[in-house]
Amino acid sequence: MDFSIGELSRRTGVKVPTIRYYEQIGLLPSPPRTEGQQRRYGKDAVSRLAFIRHARELGFELDAIRALLSLQDNPDQSCAAADTIAKDRLVEVERRIAALTALRTELRRMIDECACGRVAECRVIETLADTSHSHGRLAEG
Repeated sequence: MDFSIGELSRRTGVKVPTIRYYEQIGLLPSPPRTEGQQRRYGKDAVSRLAFIRHARELGFELDAIRALLSLQDNPDQSCAAADTIAKDRLVEVERRIAALTALRTELRRMIDECACGRVAECRVIETLADTSHSHGRLAEG
């Protein structure tokens, strides 16, 4: 069974330009073409593209996905490299969670200190205008 790039897009939820891009950068092998130069994809392309899409949804960078695909293509290898890639991603997620938690705390503090009076006494505006207070601390996340 083989199908067009449009059908591959429908089956995987990945847009056609993205599929072409993944082919261009080597994440998805270039498929055979018909005499009319139409790309024709099989089940392997659907599986591989679904893998890529899921990895992207989990926030893996393209280089990490390339490494994971290489491991998938050679199943007799140790999975230590895959574990390392996933652990690195987890560290990044935990760092972002910490930054978002700090951001939430700062926003709650600003709101809690707001008297809801005039802008001249607005704690939200005052806090945002104070560039010396936590400058860059939350933006680094």
